[in-house]
Amino acid sequence: MANVNRVPNRLIHEKSPYLQQHAYNPVDWYPWGEEAFAKAKAEDKPVFLSIGYSTCHWCHVMERESFEDEEIADILNKYYVSIKVDREERPDIDHIYMEVCQLLTGNGGWPLSVFLDPDKKPFYAGTYFPKESRYNMVGFKNLLIRLHELWSSNRQKISRAASQILDIIDVKYEDGGEINKDILNIAFKQYRSIFDSQYGGFSHAPKFPAPHNLLFLLRYYKNSKNTEALQMVEKTLSCMHRGGIYDHIGFGFSRYSTDNKWLVPHFEKMLYDNALIAIVLSECYLITENNYYKDILEYIFKYIKREMTSPEGGFYSAQDADSEGVEGKFYVWSPEEIKRVLGERDGEEFCRLYDITEKGNFEGKSIPNLIDKPLPENKKDFAVNAISKLYKEREKRIHPFKDDKILTSWNGLMIASLAIGYMATKNKEYLSMAEKAADFILKNLVDNKGRLMARYRDNEAKYLGIADDYVFVIWGLLELYKENLNSSYLKKAIEFNNILIDEFWDSERGGLYLNSEKCEKLITRPKTIYDGAIPSANSVCARNFWILSLITGDINLNDMAYDIFKCFSQEINESPISHAFSLIALQEIWGGSKKILITAKRKKDLKEMTDIIYEYDLSLVTLLAVTDDDKIIKSIVKDYDNYIFEDKPVAYICEGQTCKPPISDLNILREELN
Repeated sequence: MANVNRVPNRLIHEKSPYLQQHAYNPVDWYPWGEEAFAKAKAEDKPVFLSIGYSTCHWCHVMERESFEDEEIADILNKYYVSIKVDREERPDIDHIYMEVCQLLTGNGGWPLSVFLDPDKKPFYAGTYFPKESRYNMVGFKNLLIRLHELWSSNRQKISRAASQILDIIDVKYEDGGEINKDILNIAFKQYRSIFDSQYGGFSHAPKFPAPHNLLFLLRYYKNSKNTEALQMVEKTLSCMHRGGIYDHIGFGFSRYSTDNKWLVPHFEKMLYDNALIAIVLSECYLITENNYYKDILEYIFKYIKREMTSPEGGFYSAQDADSEGVEGKFYVWSPEEIKRVLGERDGEEFCRLYDITEKGNFEGKSIPNLIDKPLPENKKDFAVNAISKLYKEREKRIHPFKDDKILTSWNGLMIASLAIGYMATKNKEYLSMAEKAADFILKNLVDNKGRLMARYRDNEAKYLGIADDYVFVIWGLLELYKENLNSSYLKKAIEFNNILIDEFWDSERGGLYLNSEKCEKLITRPKTIYDGAIPSANSVCARNFWILSLITGDINLNDMAYDIFKCFSQEINESPISHAFSLIALQEIWGGSKKILITAKRKKDLKEMTDIIYEYDLSLVTLLAVTDDDKIIKSIVKDYDNYIFEDKPVAYICEGQTCKPPISDLNILREELN
């Protein structure tokens, strides 16, 4: 970490917390930019590109071992031009070079370590390297020397490798045909075949929440009534919540579990994980009406409001796994510490309930968990009171680092999550948080041409938004409009969607490129639909297009949604469960969703009717209110002139292209919704 007695490098001028963490390294770091590559060309040096993020444990380890080491710094400064990139600020750069790493090594992760020529073409890649060789891992010092020797003696070999790599990653997508009509059933069977019936989830260690998998299964259950799909979701949510991946003292979920039973997390907490898990909990609560899921949902939002919300209403990015240089130190307990806070008797009881032992379950201390048995009903009040006391005590510890930059894409996810959470719970605080965050983005992260910017920190918005920024913000605004019928949010969603089509859409083959044609030109322009830790931009875009086509009557958007699936049909058909959000969109497009249209003379006439509609699960409903006094709606809806406005508000329930007869009687509306 920072040694302020040193002269800082160029990263001291950057806003990224991750880059600032490296500002006092003896390595002569450059931020990504033409200055670094011009230096590499002028001095005929290769580029060492290091990509990570501020809450990454192994990034911190490699910094301590290598980037703070004078010997390594001397080698890098003599033979290389070194560039640091925050993957959360520049996911476009990270995406390209992570694909290279996975191609060359079969694995990926952070820190990402890539060696480039001065034209940004990669010729070698890996992730974490120890300083010295050990356990069959090449040491970073040896690697730097070997690659320098290769650069000096066999440039042709390096050039051939770089060209071959570029040819492979520069994929040209063709129309792959139609999506298999049975793909939803195929995906369900695949999930069932890999489901962990003991601990939930769909993998061995490490185990990631992957909430979009659970969301697909919930939607599949709604459409098929196959209870096994719902059971897989409930088992996974319960095991995750009872495990150590959930912070039982301060709430919120960590990024992933290092074991198969969700006990030992990688302790960093990410905004996007908690946003997506909350969406799953909302929908699970709506289906089951089990307050257990509602309670977890409310604790997530309590954590987000308390720990991750800026005074202006935007949401911070992440919290670190480490404090005082030790992973998990902030989160673990000994029986002695528990008893000192709760007293001998209550302390013993809490330790018994939450698996706090002398031996410990993580490096000599204990991660609170309920894996062996759920919390008994008659102990819930005791636990709430004890946790409140332990939280106050934990607040006295040295906190993990918080990355307080505000990312547009992740904020879009949280806005959608809060709006859906409001739909499930009717807690107006969640709607207020979502509206405040949306207003923050519209005020601070839109440039003078109406384009989204990607990152905000210290009163600075920087980097043109990529596809993720647009599609997640559009999703959030559409969910907001569904809940509050504020047509200004709908108008902004349509404006952003128009920019998305203009700057990101592949007009020849369909689908979105990751980056805008107006952005910096990188070595390739990627286009993908694979879901990683968060859903892909193309899969969310397909769903957005479908919803906007229902709202506006623009049939072209419907066609473009299908064009996305045609472009990527081969990938989706080959591995359905790698494309869960695409399958969610397909379920809606293929008839699993409804449109409710309300016409009224005035906005104030809507309330009684919308109150009834809001009593029901709106997760598969597109809601449009057309009123004669809303000028924004008049400008948006293509067939506005065809609507008839009665003295009373009138509702139409539509499926596909067919609407049922108009309903003005509120009791009949309830019956139809049921």
